[in-house]
Amino acid sequence: MHGDFLQPLISAERIESRIEELGRNISADYPAGKNMPELRLIGILKGSFIFLADLIRQISRDVSVDFLGVSSYGLSTKSSGKIKIQQDLTHKIEGVDVVLVEDIIDTGTTLSYVCNILKQRNPHSLRIATLLDKPSRRVVKISPSYVGFEIPDKFVVGYGLDHSQYFRNRSDICVLTEK
Repeated sequence: MHGDFLQPLISAERIESRIEELGRNISADYPAGKNMPELRLIGILKGSFIFLADLIRQISRDVSVDFLGVSSYGLSTKSSGKIKIQQDLTHKIEGVDVVLVEDIIDTGTTLSYVCNILKQRNPHSLRIATLLDKPSRRVVKISPSYVGFEIPDKFVVGYGLDHSQYFRNRSDICVLTEK
């Protein structure tokens, strides 16, 4: 960690405001009603947990939550390309409207893999909400329905995103550089 430098990219205030907008958009797309399927947000651990917690408080209908533990980075700043499911869902998603909540979409490889697994479980619908999107790095076609911010090809930390398990507790998002 010595020699790391954090350059501010997105302030806590901008994040909060954008999440309020995303919550309103999800609420509009999934209105409450007797004949509506259950709405479940599935967070990809560990990075999405703060985004997910703030996002569900902005959705105007009841939602359930589950988590999926997936890893492709290890201790590096670059994806290894090897995807590992570390924790599976605890509830079935058949017939459920699912919004998959991700902290950041980079190459799209991990998210494509996860979406393929979830589609095999027959949800009523499956959409993606991501706090951050790096479309310049995409190698697999992924089209999130809800995007917080599009960012440049930089390694970022804060607001749940980490480097070697550090910096998740920052309320803003910063670019991690070397001094």
